Amino acid sequence: TELRVAPINGQGLLGDVKTVAGGVAESIFQPEWSPDGVLHFVSDRSGWWNLWRLEEGEAVQLTNREAEFGKPQWVFGSGTYSFASEDVVACSYVSDGAWSIGMLDIKSKNLFPVQTPFSEMGRGDIKAGDGNIVFLAGASDRPMTVVSLDLASGRWEELRKSHNLEVDAAYLSQARPVEFPTEDGKTAHALFYPPKNGDYQGPTGEKPPLLVKSHGGPTGSASSALDLGIQYWTSRGFGVLDVNYGGSTGYGREYRERLNGTWGIVDVDDCCNAALHLVAQGEADGDRLAIDGGSAGGYTTLAALTFKDVFKAGASYYGVSDLEALAKETHKFESRYLDGLVGPYPERQDLYQERAPIRHTQGLSCPLILFQGLEDQIVPPNQAEMMFDAVRNKGIPTAYIPFEGEQHGFRRAENIKGALEAELYFYSRVFGFDLAEPVEQVDIENLSAE
Repeated sequence: TELRVAPINGQGLLGDVKTVAGGVAESIFQPEWSPDGVLHFVSDRSGWWNLWRLEEGEAVQLTNREAEFGKPQWVFGSGTYSFASEDVVACSYVSDGAWSIGMLDIKSKNLFPVQTPFSEMGRGDIKAGDGNIVFLAGASDRPMTVVSLDLASGRWEELRKSHNLEVDAAYLSQARPVEFPTEDGKTAHALFYPPKNGDYQGPTGEKPPLLVKSHGGPTGSASSALDLGIQYWTSRGFGVLDVNYGGSTGYGREYRERLNGTWGIVDVDDCCNAALHLVAQGEADGDRLAIDGGSAGGYTTLAALTFKDVFKAGASYYGVSDLEALAKETHKFESRYLDGLVGPYPERQDLYQERAPIRHTQGLSCPLILFQGLEDQIVPPNQAEMMFDAVRNKGIPTAYIPFEGEQHGFRRAENIKGALEAELYFYSRVFGFDLAEPVEQVDIENLSAE
């Protein structure tokens, strides 16, 4: 990214354009003028997205932390800082997967933490004005909520929750950060949710099944806000491990760049090693490991099931099975995204074919269920349909559930609920356990062969 500045003349035209920050090895986020006309921006030239400002033509660093004051720019208008005054900036930042809020004194460059019960801020959006800051935040026991905080008193108020469903704490599993060893002597990160249900305990001496989740993006990150989809699994006896594989945001530039040219390798290795780490720690049953993910996370799921032998079952939600088809057919916004994640296409067509699960189904030997929106224009339905046909023809237990009217990500409540129940039913048949509640049965091909 390059940050450029130019004067505007009386005719509304730009004068001499000057590059003031950025380059091939630098990412710039949220350039913004302060109330007194000084240009501020977030840059990762230090290895972490920190806050800078331009003084007499020179970039001056205002924060120097191993923390991220920026996020991937998937949407317009996102901002992790806002001016409370000429000298004070309200900031949001993420460190070790947890979000915080701080007030930055520009003159002294001191950042003063603001105590809140929140650990997740999504895009980190924050706005300041009239002695208050307003932000969107959540936690393992709190849904994403619009929050107002009075700077003078430190009191905060919930203005609007994303939902008002109250869940007894006896059924809520709290996220626990996990750092685990992975390839090449490195470590990676995840959030672990152990099974929890106030009415039941697992059988003595029996390890719980584990569901590993691979987030989308793929250059996104796992959220620690209350996710009823995750709690659905933990309240039914599953442990859930939400993996921030190499390439995820929130852990610095070097960590983000681990996925450059290695999508389908680093993410897969990290998801596998995360699961094996919990098995080694005695917190999961190695014979009942499952993985699921949507979109890019669906690709990681399919690749893990195809190229590795760690998981015993999996579920792909509108996942990519053919990288080459994705490069040719995806929408304009992401049309060159894969150049950095895999390699330039068509020059490196060999990599796209080498890492495409649909081209290597001979390596897949465990049950798979696929969910797909039939109006998806990002990952078209034929990706799931090809994978389903290939797995079915191999005689492996499989199911395909298409949803009419759904696009890239399910939005209708009945379909979200139906997909969760179908995935649970699928695992119950594959792993051989009884369900505590009736759910609609799913037509599973080749199940009798097991």
